[in-house]
Amino acid sequence: MRQRSLIAITAALAAGSLTLTACGSRDDSGSGGGGDKTTVVLGVDAPLTGDLSALGLGIRNSADLAVKMANKEEYVKGVEFKLEPLDDQAQPSVGQANAQKFISNKDLLGVVGPLNSSVSQSMQKPFNDAGLTQVSPANTGTELTQGDGWKTGDSVRQFKTFFRTATTDEVQGAFAAEYLFQKAGIKKTYLISDQKTYGAGLAASFKANYTKLGGEIVGTDNINPDDRDFNAVVAKIKRTGAEALYYGGEYPAAAPLSQQLKDSGQSIPLMGGDGIYSGEFPKLNKKAQGDLATSVGKPVEQLDSAKEFIKNYEAGGYKDAYEAYGGLTYDATWSIIEAVKLAVEGNDGKLPSDGRKAVLDAMAKVKFDGVTGTVSFDEFGDTTNTLMTAYTVKNDAWAPEFSGSPKLS
Repeated sequence: MRQRSLIAITAALAAGSLTLTACGSRDDSGSGGGGDKTTVVLGVDAPLTGDLSALGLGIRNSADLAVKMANKEEYVKGVEFKLEPLDDQAQPSVGQANAQKFISNKDLLGVVGPLNSSVSQSMQKPFNDAGLTQVSPANTGTELTQGDGWKTGDSVRQFKTFFRTATTDEVQGAFAAEYLFQKAGIKKTYLISDQKTYGAGLAASFKANYTKLGGEIVGTDNINPDDRDFNAVVAKIKRTGAEALYYGGEYPAAAPLSQQLKDSGQSIPLMGGDGIYSGEFPKLNKKAQGDLATSVGKPVEQLDSAKEFIKNYEAGGYKDAYEAYGGLTYDATWSIIEAVKLAVEGNDGKLPSDGRKAVLDAMAKVKFDGVTGTVSFDEFGDTTNTLMTAYTVKNDAWAPEFSGSPKLS
């Protein structure tokens, strides 16, 4: 260090205007409790514009609320959290560019997101190489944590930096199959995938479990998720005598697909996963009544553990709903905050010189009572909470029908 710089820093310390930290920047504002604090940045990656922005904005807002509450409570002494949200537009290439932006910010110690499993695939390796913790509230693609070998019982953790508060498509597909076959009594189903990472994985898991139970897949198809005219595939479904359509994909395509199915005279339900469980689905589909979806956990409105979250979200004045992933996002963000707290407490009340490594090391120890229940992670980085809920559209809104955990063989 040059002598002039050392003299300047010494003078600042004597004046009480500077706090030295090994990682993270100084915050002179003293907001949230007075005195200087170390600023720790948390990134959020989600689609904040485009077709999936309803879900993405709910993710951003819920992460923002977690950061604000942590600062208000001074949950980590000497640390002020700051949120850096980036829009990935639901595009893997944009997500990859965002990952590099996050990595280049040395004050950034963790990232929440993304929404899409396909986007996450473009971000995981850069984060892993940088030792930067990532916690997704929405990625359900099983291979993200366990590799392709999970299909044959040979699961291997892929990236030490990746965690999630949403359960996997292995669980979700099994739950959907059990509900449709056993609860709804539907024995013949047509299967469609949008061919994206999430949709293809979910469709494959549903098919394997549905046929294992004795259900019949009477036809399969793939669609382009950017299309909105599905009359050709609807005509094919009509010829099969299907009693339901299972769709692996997201609500922007699922809604018109369902409506065109009903318009053709087929009064059968479309069922999908958490990708269609959005308030936008019935808004985009005038004939959504009776359609089905599964989503991770129980609806937060039914959880005593979520009352404070809902109250604070409403008080926060967010104009966008927290949507399907609000509670899971709050818990994902808080898990990183918990890891920062463990890192600070394990280093005599100061952020360690290698903050990213300390936070990542602490993630394995994280366990707390969150909005969605007990939050902790297994050896793959997957959530230990496998509870799922089936919903149906009633009176233009999703209504919960049944909650439980599937029987995985």
